Amino acid sequence: MPPIPLLLSAGEASGDMYAARLASALEQRLDVAIFGMGGPQMRAAGVEIITDYSEVSVVGITEVLKRLPSLVRAMRHLVDEARRRKPPLAILTDFPGFHLRLARKLRPQGTRIIYYICPQFWAWRPWRVNLVRRRFAEALCIFPFEEKFYADAGVPVKFIGHPLVGNVQATLTRELFCRKYGLQEGGQIITVLPGSRRGEIAHHLPILIEGLGEIRERLPVPPQIVFAVAPGLDAARIEKHFSADWQVRFIAKDTYNALAAADLAIVSSGTATVETALLGKPMIVVYRLSPLTARLAKPLVKTRFFSMVNLIAGRAVVPELIQDDFTPQRLAAEAESLLSGSQTGLARVSEMKRGLQEVQKLLGPPGAVDRAADEIARLLQAAQSNAK
Repeated sequence: MPPIPLLLSAGEASGDMYAARLASALEQRLDVAIFGMGGPQMRAAGVEIITDYSEVSVVGITEVLKRLPSLVRAMRHLVDEARRRKPPLAILTDFPGFHLRLARKLRPQGTRIIYYICPQFWAWRPWRVNLVRRRFAEALCIFPFEEKFYADAGVPVKFIGHPLVGNVQATLTRELFCRKYGLQEGGQIITVLPGSRRGEIAHHLPILIEGLGEIRERLPVPPQIVFAVAPGLDAARIEKHFSADWQVRFIAKDTYNALAAADLAIVSSGTATVETALLGKPMIVVYRLSPLTARLAKPLVKTRFFSMVNLIAGRAVVPELIQDDFTPQRLAAEAESLLSGSQTGLARVSEMKRGLQEVQKLLGPPGAVDRAADEIARLLQAAQSNAK
């Protein structure tokens, strides 16, 4: 018997990571040939990449229009390959703007579709959950409060826990990290995660540069700055914006150690905030879209908070600087408060760490990817039984 074809798709860096781990877990359980859309981590896990996610990874309403030809081309490639290979299951990872449309095109071919890492429709355009009910056989959610939201909408849903739990760990002590990258162990370290998409970098970098400059002026001793650069981004293009005397370190493929060594993290809103929370590190969450996209999106946002950490906790555990609040001055003021060593600053850090511990507990136990793989294996067996 030839391997069973499965379509697995992810549209950005965090989805690539989650999908790669799922691919490895499925290959341990089943004789499958996995193909689809993804990036370097899925490729390393043995997935046959039909379309690289770099062709479609984009944030924002106006930004999508610029990439429309690439999005259409990627969709066509995936649909054509699915028609040719006839996978019984397609597993789609987050990235709803693309994947909801892909699901609509795959269903008429007889492919059952699983949503792995459910989109955050409870926060953003919640009526789209009805599309999940109509197009997906099951949704696998990673946050505890999502299960009720999807179930109330009539979606077959299973809470698997967060795939990062048990996997976010530092491998170097602060001493060894500083020695490896030429940093002073006794000096303060700010680790910056500016985002994983080119559009995010374009919006964030000018504010980060000016804000970090102001932080250096406000603190008695300028902090050491570490940039953790996401896969697929050109560190050299970011580095050229910084003065050489700042001695900023640009680090790739060592994000967890860079966070673990930090006294403070400045993190682009997204999966990275969950990783930072799991390492228990104080953070400032930042994010900015184009002004037009922000204006169009504002009426559609249905939550009090923007960052996953605060959404999970249900309260403001970490400061959020979003859109117009993300300014160099606000960033510098927050960082100065958290790093100053004042009584107020120390109390804020202590309270933040307690909140991060609450978030860690709410994310569920380790083993989410294995639970997802077990559920997908069950659904695959059911699909094959029904086909006989």
